Amino acid sequence: MSVTVTEAAARHVTRYISKRGRGVGVRLGVKTTGCSGLAYKLEYADEVAPEDVIFEGHGIKILIDPKSLPYLDGTELDFVREGLNEGFKFRNPREKDRCGCGESFRV
Repeated sequence: MSVTVTEAAARHVTRYISKRGRGVGVRLGVKTTGCSGLAYKLEYADEVAPEDVIFEGHGIKILIDPKSLPYLDGTELDFVREGLNEGFKFRNPREKDRCGCGESFRV
């Protein structure tokens, strides 16, 4: 099982953690919500939990709880600019469908 991060996402995370003055990486998971069933959740992590599965790439840590890992296996975390918008993008090969508003997905 693996989760990867692009250089662009790693640069963004590194800059943000530097501005915050603390942090060990990002915590990526899924939650049950929306019309398709699951939504990504992403937050900056200040510490590693004992149960976290840790992936590293381009100098940052991605922390994932074991319950979310089956839904995220193979996912690439990217940071993109599209027009005036910018944000994290999840490229998940397990994703089979996404709701019309783009908030939730199913595997």
